[in-house]
Amino acid sequence: MATVRLGIPMPSRSSSATGAAASSAAMAGAPTSGGLLDQHGRTAKDLRVSLTDRCNLRCTYCMPAEGLDWMDRDEALGLAELQRLLRIAVTLLGIEEIRFTGGEPLLYSRLTELISYTSSLSPRPEISLTTNALGLSRKAADLKAAGLDRVNVSLDTIDPDHFHAITRRDRLNDVLAGLDAAHQAGLRPVKVNAVIQPGINETDAAELLQFCLDHGYELRFIEQMPLDAGHEWQRDTFITAERILELLSARFDLAPHPEHRGAAPAERFVVNGGPATVGIIASVTRPFCGDCDRTRLTADGQIRNCLFSHGEMDLRALLRGPSAVTDDDAGDSTIAQAWRDATWGKLPGHAINDPSFLQPARSMSAIGG
Repeated sequence: MATVRLGIPMPSRSSSATGAAASSAAMAGAPTSGGLLDQHGRTAKDLRVSLTDRCNLRCTYCMPAEGLDWMDRDEALGLAELQRLLRIAVTLLGIEEIRFTGGEPLLYSRLTELISYTSSLSPRPEISLTTNALGLSRKAADLKAAGLDRVNVSLDTIDPDHFHAITRRDRLNDVLAGLDAAHQAGLRPVKVNAVIQPGINETDAAELLQFCLDHGYELRFIEQMPLDAGHEWQRDTFITAERILELLSARFDLAPHPEHRGAAPAERFVVNGGPATVGIIASVTRPFCGDCDRTRLTADGQIRNCLFSHGEMDLRALLRGPSAVTDDDAGDSTIAQAWRDATWGKLPGHAINDPSFLQPARSMSAIGG
């Protein structure tokens, strides 16, 4: 079968993404009302909220076997602080979608309560969860009842040995049970996120797609990004989107999806004539920064306007301590403006393919997906 090539034009060279702390000139030009607009015409409407940096898997492309130095619990935002920032994001800044991430967000003890609060906001945002699905089989129904709309489950293979090699845990059956529970609870579409690594699960891509087709899940392959804690990512060895399409095209007929993807990170392909699709998120080889509509809040209250930012805007300082603002309309307006300033300083792209690119100090587990 012919290989389907990605049709996304490569962007021109852009400066590497710095953080939310923009220059004073850029800050001065930031809007003082309305949503989260940057200097390049993009508006952030999708908020990713990391609830913890802790995880109960040890995926090789994310962290070392012994784990990481987790942040102290008092560094993380409390429930009331999270609720306040979510309210500001939705009611003052135009956020339309909120995704809870980690680490592993199911480890956050007050997740159901937080989702219930989020679903009560007006206008109600779309609410999703990115999870490794450990424990999801016990929680899916309650999360749905609380207001969760859908889940993205990280699963790189359905081969038990390969799963253990990647995650360093023998928990594949728990993940599969979590996927099924989410589907049965109505957390649809259930999406599966997969990272393919050379010599580990490269031969599993087609089988994983068949598994998702059989179960009604939507599969998204993600190019491995330079966000690992050990900074071991290598440009000349990671599996590209083109290679993933080659692997899939050996077994399936793939055709570009006719609909424009908009701000969605995945380029979709129709499988065997449809209606099922598979997505490719080519963050490295085909950046989609020009359509990015995301803003990120870390578990310790920092705003990041890009996964690859090297700076952050400290909202936690505005919630507690000497710099804290009042918990009223005036204080909320101050926080909202700081968030606008952070977004205004967003640069055109992450510049992974630029020789000057430097991997951010935080790993993915500390940033949130």
